[in-house]
Amino acid sequence: MKKHNFSAGPCILPQEVLKQASDAILNFNDDNLSLIEISHRSKPFVEVMEKAQNLVKELLELPEGYSVLFLQGGASTQFLMTAYNLMKTDGKAAYLDTGTWSSKALKEAKLFGDVDIIASSKDKGYNYIPKNYTVPSDADYLHLTSNNTIYGTQLKEFPKTEGLLVCDMSSDIFSRKMDFSQFDLIYAGAQKNMGPAGATLVIVKDEILGKTGRQIPSMLDYKIHIDKDSMFNTPPVFAVYVSMLTLQWLKDNGGIEAIEKINEQKAALLYAEIDSNPAFVGFAAKEDRSSMNVTFNLTDQSNQEKFDKLWNEAGINGLKGHRSVGGYRASMYNALPLESVQVLVDVMKQI
Repeated sequence: MKKHNFSAGPCILPQEVLKQASDAILNFNDDNLSLIEISHRSKPFVEVMEKAQNLVKELLELPEGYSVLFLQGGASTQFLMTAYNLMKTDGKAAYLDTGTWSSKALKEAKLFGDVDIIASSKDKGYNYIPKNYTVPSDADYLHLTSNNTIYGTQLKEFPKTEGLLVCDMSSDIFSRKMDFSQFDLIYAGAQKNMGPAGATLVIVKDEILGKTGRQIPSMLDYKIHIDKDSMFNTPPVFAVYVSMLTLQWLKDNGGIEAIEKINEQKAALLYAEIDSNPAFVGFAAKEDRSSMNVTFNLTDQSNQEKFDKLWNEAGINGLKGHRSVGGYRASMYNALPLESVQVLVDVMKQI
């Protein structure tokens, strides 16, 4: 039976990418060596790293002056690296609190200085994105989370700031067109929409670094990682390679503009069923709904056993909601085909 993978992370990946990656595990570049046993400083892998970095710049249409890094430690390490590298010793940072990950990020930032939580949606269980907030002019940077996987909300617009603009794009990077040059720093764990767990993408404007007045440990210093081309320590070779393959797949299929149209179709199809079927109710405020993570609940919990049986029998995987929210969550990352969403909708129509 074909599986329809709605898992929130690790994410679904294109079948052709998985095939190429599995072949490379046994024989990379026809050298009769495995990808995961060659030197990360060998010419074949240096070419992989460079191609991955260049694909990021090309797909996001980044201007000159940005560096692309593939690091380890997940987005969670970026919670503290961001503050370490951007918050001045006597400065402060502004944070928009829209969910679990933003609240964890601001917790880490508090270790380095003052943190101004300019708005929060915690009062309603993070089911909306705050509006009409003011960004303090004296903040070193504003930190946003573009998409909230647990709650199914997504920022549709990004504010202008006098300071730097930082964004955690772990779960919607490469999913929609926007002006990425408005951001000074972007980070994203690969496992949500780009590759397997183990690599973290960081995109940073070079000119913003080295201005905090603090000494930064080498492993947490963006400048050192830039100078060493993401190879200050042994990089996550397999995760970088699969991310490179996925980015090439995206380019070959029309890039971000093309995938955004498909993502919009998938989201429209599923939200239409949620809104028209009295057996279901959406969790997130309609104007803030995510196109990547659709969160919903049953209106009558007595239908849970029947619904769970139906979607499992249909070959659907990863539909359970996050343990902190409950209900259901359909994660529809770039590689999820429209066909899979139709299968889920057909199941929902039986309730």
